[in-house]
Amino acid sequence: MHTGEQYHQFILASPRDRAVRDRFQKLALDLLPEGADVLDFGAGTGIDAKTYAANGHPTFVYEPSAAMGAYLAQYCRDEIDRKTIVTVGSPLTCEVQAVTANFAVLNHFADHTTLFEELSRVVRHGGFILASMLNPYYLCDARYSWWRANVVNLVRRGHYAIPSESSIHRFAPRVVARAAAPYFRLERLIPRGLGTATQLYMFLLFRRT
Repeated sequence: MHTGEQYHQFILASPRDRAVRDRFQKLALDLLPEGADVLDFGAGTGIDAKTYAANGHPTFVYEPSAAMGAYLAQYCRDEIDRKTIVTVGSPLTCEVQAVTANFAVLNHFADHTTLFEELSRVVRHGGFILASMLNPYYLCDARYSWWRANVVNLVRRGHYAIPSESSIHRFAPRVVARAAAPYFRLERLIPRGLGTATQLYMFLLFRRT
């Protein structure tokens, strides 16, 4: 189990993870209107939140892990003092233009129906949710027995779970889109084509209807 600081240093030292984060942040910032507020759902140590705040977006952060939250409070202490970043004990305590969930936060849920219903009370109409999720079609995972054992589940149900301490679930995009309706519609999926087999993470953009 990583401490907040260990996770923070590990994620910043990984070129692959930095590249994924950079793409995610760029997409989020391109989508956000000037000065729009955002909820960083599962904010980790505050890396994304710090970037949003630096770009003029008031940012609420929700992080249920005490270890992550403690390091976030240290890493983002200046922004927290200036109230450009505000920590919340529940995502339901704010109303924002957008919710972001980076690095497989939503993969910790077995079902997203209740989550999207709750977030529909957080995201204003016309706003969005941007999520980075583990790609169930990533072919490099085919070397693992758990991936091969779940191919049938993926095809039939669009969902499978990996037995582990962290309870990670993998979802086909159509399953997440179905859980998001009728409050959100899937507006964009990245990647498509060959990238579906070669990228570990997929980005899903949901628009509040």
